[in-house]
Parts: sequence; C-alpha cells; structure tokens
Amino acid sequence: MTARHLLRQKRPVLYAVGPEAPLAEAARRLRLYDVGALLVLDNEVLVGIITERDVVRAVSEDKGQALKRPVAAEMSAPVETCGPDDEVRSLMERMTARRIRHLPVVDGGRVVGVVSIGDVVNSRVVEVQGEAAVLRDALTVRWAASLAA
Repeated sequence: MTARHLLRQKRPVLYAVGPEAPLAEAARRLRLYDVGALLVLDNEVLVGIITERDVVRAVSEDKGQALKRPVAAEMSAPVETCGPDDEVRSLMERMTARRIRHLPVVDGGRVVGVVSIGDVVNSRVVEVQGEAAVLRDALTVRWAASLAA
C-alpha cells in the first residue's frame, strides 16, 4: 500500500495557514478543523508545518505573547515530505525515526495531501489482519486435509 492509497481514503482537503498569520490564528484553525497540524503555505508553496505541539511549546515558553508572533517563528521547516508512491512501511519507519506525526504528500512539486501516523497505523493493522486471515485459512485447510487422510 502507498501514500496515494491512504489519501484516497481521506477527505481531499488541505488545511493551511500563511507564514505571517499570528500563531493564535493557527491555534484557532487547528481547533476549528479538528486537526493536529496545518501546512504553512506561502503563495501555494509549502514552507513549513505547524502542529499542536509547536503551539503548546511556544505558549509554555512565552505565555500569551507567543500567540501574537507569526506562524513562521514557530513552524517546523524544512518540511519532511513523501511522494504518492512511497510505501506505507517506509512512511512508518520515517515517521518513527524522525518522531513526526504528519507527512505532506508532494506530487510534481505540489502538495496533494497529508498522511498522519494514525492513517499509517490503521493501514498496517488492516494489512496485518488480512495476512493473519490468509494464514488462518491456510492452516485450516491443511488441518482439515490431515484429518481426512
């Protein structure tokens, strides 16, 4: 399974904020859209990503003043991305190794979606359950054949 397959199972919406928007606006959008991260786009070009964790970190360090600063001051950049044909196992490894929970999917220089760690884990669970079912069926057939012999 690939990032492209994961994106087909999601709403085709990109949630974003501009780099000059105040951090308070990013926090508002995170809550409004009920997402854990926003793309930071400058004229449709991906320049960063801002997460709930980034907002909490900024506020805990600088109290309310942080919410007035631009998103660019708190966003993560450069952004770790993946391609639509990257395998889910590879995505899981990268996300785990880099301790990130969101990977923008870029195709031809354009962001086409975002894959979350939840998307990746859910797809692996389904895949493993399918493999288990195949193995269980194979064992049942062998067991039935041995009884018949």
